[in-house]
Amino acid sequence: MRTQVAIIGAGPAGLLLGQLLHKQGIDNIILERHTGEHVLSRIRAGVIEQVAVDLLDEAGVGERMHSDGLVHDGTQICVEGVRRRVDFKELTGKSVMVYGQTEITRDLMDGRASDGMTTVYAAYDVALHDIFGAMPGVSWRADGKFCEIECDFIAGCDGFHGVSRKSVPPGAIKTYERVYPFGWLGLLSDTPPVSQELIYVRHELGFALCSMRSPTRSRYYLQCSLAEDIDAWPDERFWDELRLRLDGEARECLVTGASIEKSIAPLRSFVAEPMRFGRLLLAGDAAHIVPPTGAKGLNLAASDVRYLGHALAEHYQERSDAGLDHYSERALARVWKAERFSWWMTMLLHTFPDRPFDQKMQLAELDYLFKSRAAVTAFAENYVGLPF
Repeated sequence: MRTQVAIIGAGPAGLLLGQLLHKQGIDNIILERHTGEHVLSRIRAGVIEQVAVDLLDEAGVGERMHSDGLVHDGTQICVEGVRRRVDFKELTGKSVMVYGQTEITRDLMDGRASDGMTTVYAAYDVALHDIFGAMPGVSWRADGKFCEIECDFIAGCDGFHGVSRKSVPPGAIKTYERVYPFGWLGLLSDTPPVSQELIYVRHELGFALCSMRSPTRSRYYLQCSLAEDIDAWPDERFWDELRLRLDGEARECLVTGASIEKSIAPLRSFVAEPMRFGRLLLAGDAAHIVPPTGAKGLNLAASDVRYLGHALAEHYQERSDAGLDHYSERALARVWKAERFSWWMTMLLHTFPDRPFDQKMQLAELDYLFKSRAAVTAFAENYVGLPF
């Protein structure tokens, strides 16, 4: 077996890259260690920048997104019970789209299937071979059989815990990490959202976020201890705690209901450098993780795919490796800006009860943010996505 690009991971990054390469006539195969049903069961954020919207259109899978997605021209930040709005459209001329990552994954899966492209789900014991050689390869087990394939390049899109980054010799990679001392307790419910825009809440009891997936499906988050047991949070307790952190108007508008999904997610900032190792190129969570506060995880993956897809097309169509040679440098420049913004928002809006000085700094920063047009414009520019 042989292909031009072997893609490890069938999350949004791998599926989007595969679709874009196919549109350029570049043969590829995707290997995913989980079943397709498991991939679609993963609940993730869904605030996407214009670059991600454009790439999904380019991949030919944007129709349902434009039909069902929610265009947001701003967001709201609540501090000590007072809510203020950041108008993205007025400050930057741009908007963001709210469309669930699960739906993006489904659209990409359907697009790949309709194009007759190969995705191997439940591919176990995936191993990468000769990544620094001229002819790398990948082996795996599926349906009880051993399989292997030769390729020109391997795209590692298999997330933080995947095999791709682990296949790099330790001396060839450097990692940077910040682990935060709290998590997000998230609840998904078939209830109308409390607001037509996201509300970020900075409260003495802890951060909260009111978001949505559709006009009838809401997603809420509460800052919590990493030691919390999800079973200790029945729906009633979650709604009661959320009410305490909301402003009066939001509290009145809150519609509660049974949870569809509930989970606790740790927060981390992580970057691996570089993102290219011979014929292996990392993209998405395989190379970097951001705390979800800045809504950058999926968007950074799309950014990587944009650079990588163009670089591979340039290699095959123009016989130039300039894009591949500069892929890591270009991608990391954007990664670190998004890491900074996500770290800044996380430090700004979460409660650190044992650090009273930092709490005062938070309030001073927030006061400056809403009294300075330059500061709020910078916030809006980062949120909607910095230019390439």
